[in-house]
Amino acid sequence: MGKITDKAKDLLNKNEEKVEQGLDKAADVIDEKTGHKHTDKIDSAVDKIKGVIGDKEA
Repeated sequence: MGKITDKAKDLLNKNEEKVEQGLDKAADVIDEKTGHKHTDKIDSAVDKIKGVIGDKEA
C-alpha cells in the first residue's frame, strides 16, 4: 500500500493547481445544489483538503 500512497502523493504534488481547481468547481456545484445553505461548511472542508494537499510532508 505504501507504493500506492507514494504515487498518489506524487501525482497530487505535480498537479496541485488542477486538483485545487477541481475542488473549487465541485464545491460550487455542491453549494448551488444545497441552495447555499451550507456554504461555510463547504468552504471549510475545501480549505482543509487544500491544506492537506499543500502539505509537502504529508
